[in-house]
Amino acid sequence: MLDSRDLLQLTGKTAAVFGVANERSIAWAIAKALSGAGANIAFSCESERVLDKVTALAKGLGGTNTVQVCDVANEQHTHEFFKPVEKNFRGLDFLIHSIAFAPRETFGKPFYQTTKEEFFQTLNISAYSLIELTRKALPLMREGGSIVTLTYLAGERAIHNYNVMGTAKAALEQIVRQLSLELGDKGIRINAISQGPTQTLAARGITGFVDMKEFHEKTAPLGGSSAEDAAGVALFLCSGLSRHVTGEVLHNDGGFSILGMQLPKTNKA
Repeated sequence: MLDSRDLLQLTGKTAAVFGVANERSIAWAIAKALSGAGANIAFSCESERVLDKVTALAKGLGGTNTVQVCDVANEQHTHEFFKPVEKNFRGLDFLIHSIAFAPRETFGKPFYQTTKEEFFQTLNISAYSLIELTRKALPLMREGGSIVTLTYLAGERAIHNYNVMGTAKAALEQIVRQLSLELGDKGIRINAISQGPTQTLAARGITGFVDMKEFHEKTAPLGGSSAEDAAGVALFLCSGLSRHVTGEVLHNDGGFSILGMQLPKTNKA
């Protein structure tokens, strides 16, 4: 008989969480959920600028957690990140990839004006980094495990102002499918959460984000989705309840992605 309580228990497991900037980060909500289920967390933050903030958040969780600066655009950083993870935790069970970046100006100009430098920087940080972090994490995932990344509907549809970040999300979703094919025999599953517009530090840089979020909340059958909603899906994808789920893009967007003509909801019967 399936015991969901046991399958949701992550005591003794370790997760590497990339993408925490502050308490509004989706990565932070996921870290809290995994920690609450018993997992140890190895936090990564992108620069010294947010190190103190992330360290304070990590301490607030209690338990055995670590925090390191890791700029995923710096290969030396990604190489060094996993050394103390191996030393402190003797292995890794989960990798949370909640990283995305595009130069701010790419959101406010036509997509066809994207420069080569902007394109490659966006794809490097937002998509290729999943390949690199997976490669570095594999030697530590000796007993299998789960990798989870965050995407958005712009990987499947054309979204005003999202521009080159949509290209990166499309690449990220293909990377998930390809890695799932290659990692299955190692007992490692990999999935993406396609999250609805969520108020985070990174989201503020998207031109028209407030209007985008309001439209989503008014039209999605279940309304908007929060960082905590994403954390619940991530917990499922890391737990034994999803032990046979891989290569999927799970839409956590209140049903917005199923709609064709998107008209604001009314109270009429």
